[in-house]
Amino acid sequence: MKRITNLSILCVVFFMFLSSILFAQKRDIYELKTYHIENADQAAMLDSYLEKAYLPAAHKLGITTVGVFKPIASQPDSGKTVYVLTPFKSMDDYLSVDVKLAKDPVYQTAGAAYIQAAFDHPPYKRIETAILQAMTGQPKFAASQLNGPKKDRIYELRSYEAATERLYQQKVKMFNSGEMGIFTRLGFNPIFYAETIAGADMPNLMYLTTHENMEKRDANWKAFGADYKWAEMKEMEEYKNTVSRNDTRLLYPTDYSDF
Repeated sequence: MKRITNLSILCVVFFMFLSSILFAQKRDIYELKTYHIENADQAAMLDSYLEKAYLPAAHKLGITTVGVFKPIASQPDSGKTVYVLTPFKSMDDYLSVDVKLAKDPVYQTAGAAYIQAAFDHPPYKRIETAILQAMTGQPKFAASQLNGPKKDRIYELRSYEAATERLYQQKVKMFNSGEMGIFTRLGFNPIFYAETIAGADMPNLMYLTTHENMEKRDANWKAFGADYKWAEMKEMEEYKNTVSRNDTRLLYPTDYSDF
């Protein structure tokens, strides 16, 4: 009887240990929406909706950090796009959010101008959506640790496209195997690294880093280019030719963005 009891205890302990591992490996889901706008009226309508309706409703659903970003003045899409990043703990959470918003009367009222916009006065030209899954090397969203003024910050959103799925998977492996560690060590303040599940430029991965200002951003990349570990990794045969296109967007957070 004692042996059976001890065996039962061991089974329970093992199950708890296994569950903790599985939970720790659970990866966030990110929705990245790119709103394409054509004029100041659309920009104002979209800002009002995001600030007064979407972010408060998301907070009520337990989504504490929604990022809203716009291109800095030097970017070719400045004044033409708005980026909204919403992190979710699971795909089920993501798939249920629209249903929950539709049942939220406060959200419906606060966002009425956007939600009920007329066909000849839309709040945007088009929406482009990418669904991402956090990489195993950083499975959870990490809010920026910067304390400086929001207006000075540079949020750098990068998409690395690959010629084939195999090469794409090798680039993901490169990030998980050491490239993330270089960024962390050099002070890039990474928000997320993610694999694209659905989007316009697949196969591709995406990641977002933050810098106190443009000067710090340039210094960080200079340090990265000269880093001993990066010099070692980029010469490894398995990681060669893994990026066919690098799409870089330099952004700043809106005043009402959560990070």
